[in-house]
Amino acid sequence: MSSTQIPAADDAAKAAKARKFSLGAIGAVVALTWWAGGFVAAGIVALALLGTPLFAILGGASEILWFMSPDSQDHYLRFIAAKILDEQFAGSPILVTIPLFTFVGYVLAESKTPERLVKASDALIGWMPGGLAIVCIFASAIFTLFTGGSGVTIIAIGGLLYPALRQAGYSEKFSLGIVTTSGSVGLLLPLSLPLMVYSLVAGIDMMLAFKAVLAPGLLVLVMLSAYGVYVGIKEKIPLQKIDPVKMGKGLWMIKWELGIGALLAVALSTGLAQIDEVAGLVALYAVFIEFFVYKDLSIKKDLVRIAKSSMSLAGAVILILAMANALINFVIDKKVPDQILGYMLARGLDQAWQFLIVMNVFLLVLGMVMDGFSAILVAVPLVLPFAAHFGLGPFHVAIIFILNLELAFCLPPLGLNLFISSFRFGRPVVSLYKVVLPFAGILTIALFLVSYIPRISDVLVLGNIEAQRKDAIERGVPPREAWLLECVQHDRLNPLPCSEADKKAWPNGLAPVAIPTTPTGTEDAGAPIDEDEAAMLRAMGVGGGDAGKLHDAGSPADDSVEELMRKMMGGGADAAAKPATAGDAAMTGNESEDELLKMMGASPAKKDGSR
Repeated sequence: MSSTQIPAADDAAKAAKARKFSLGAIGAVVALTWWAGGFVAAGIVALALLGTPLFAILGGASEILWFMSPDSQDHYLRFIAAKILDEQFAGSPILVTIPLFTFVGYVLAESKTPERLVKASDALIGWMPGGLAIVCIFASAIFTLFTGGSGVTIIAIGGLLYPALRQAGYSEKFSLGIVTTSGSVGLLLPLSLPLMVYSLVAGIDMMLAFKAVLAPGLLVLVMLSAYGVYVGIKEKIPLQKIDPVKMGKGLWMIKWELGIGALLAVALSTGLAQIDEVAGLVALYAVFIEFFVYKDLSIKKDLVRIAKSSMSLAGAVILILAMANALINFVIDKKVPDQILGYMLARGLDQAWQFLIVMNVFLLVLGMVMDGFSAILVAVPLVLPFAAHFGLGPFHVAIIFILNLELAFCLPPLGLNLFISSFRFGRPVVSLYKVVLPFAGILTIALFLVSYIPRISDVLVLGNIEAQRKDAIERGVPPREAWLLECVQHDRLNPLPCSEADKKAWPNGLAPVAIPTTPTGTEDAGAPIDEDEAAMLRAMGVGGGDAGKLHDAGSPADDSVEELMRKMMGGGADAAAKPATAGDAAMTGNESEDELLKMMGASPAKKDGSR
């Protein structure tokens, strides 16, 4: 037997082993689903794992669930569009932003931008220990940010850097591991498409989410880069000399690509354009530099082809979003999260740290079997009620979601990046399991830190929270906008306090009301107001939130409802000193309707009901 036949036989054996392992994993997941959710749930999961289009799975599951409802009023196809046509979805700028950014990613991938990005990065930081590994991490992160998907990054950037890493002296194991893992790092950066979709579904401020993600994103980049430096030193990779001229040329090489970042930063920070308008500007700019400045692409040969390919992908993503939104409608309508929460609490899972473990495991499994957008849409409605119950912050939960996706994409056995890398570099999927473990371990540590140190996720938005609080206090109203940024709310239209201090200062999210009592030794002037009356009077503008009192200066603290009504109708403090006239009788609390109307200046009702 020749030497070339032995590796071929080994590869075939590994491929057969990988297929058996994959089928076994699918069977185990389906069996577990059958045990937990029944035949219908197991059938849906089996179809999904066997490759049925995801939009069909989500839309079909939605309809099956509605038709299985015990309420006959739910058995209508119209429920599938109940939320899709709402303003929150159909009117969202995300539906315009996704196709435009996808088009930008395709234009950049089809051009020579990946080559320029790699060369420039190498010129800037290639002199560091592990410099080329750091180049791979940062170049992949930036390219994933532009394209919105790790698959394109592995094919474009990974295809360029893998041979360069091997030529520089890095081991095959490390080289394959870093190009496979780095494809998903860009998900945890501002303007990433998964973060946009999460902001849409969770209802959080998208621009603040972009700001909050900077700290955890930088943490992940630094941790992976530190490992790259360690491997560079361990494997004794030769260092390049620091060359300022080469560094300057590297920056000049990507000057037009840097314009994309500058355009985004200026337009969004100054408020000159909204996110969908910025996406349109970036798309126009990308066409300009690639077709007319660099001339990497041709208008006649490439523009229509690229637009067709990118819009096919974007259309598929939006269709998946729509069908997932229909499934969300059922989950929310039937209060599925409340039922699950009750089940968990009944079994002693009543601590935040316990919930975080369960949530991370759930998101990792979901991220391995679904694409990122669908995983977000399916999981967010299930997780947010729990996050509200345990008092988690909205940005904290958002970062946990995205970091779980980042980890799930490269986590054995079903991580999406593993299959893409297997296809791109001609390696069996099983052979990649071991090479990605160090990188998956680093991402797991980052996930642990982000999960249990919430300050990492919201440190950059604390100033915005305090600004909202200060503005509300100056206006004498509860800081509801600050509460929306501090903790996940059960009802975003009626936000409640997050901290114990705020709960005492603003009971039930309302301005505090002093309950007046009759001083000892004085005659009861009337019944003291109760909580319902206090809330009604506050809504009518009496009392407000200033010092929490319902009486003006000079009024006794034991004002009764009748006295407050007299003050509201113009009696005021002077009414007591003013002698009563025939037409200005004092209120006794037993007046008829006609007498009350006369006091208010209206004509009494006639017997026929007219006035």
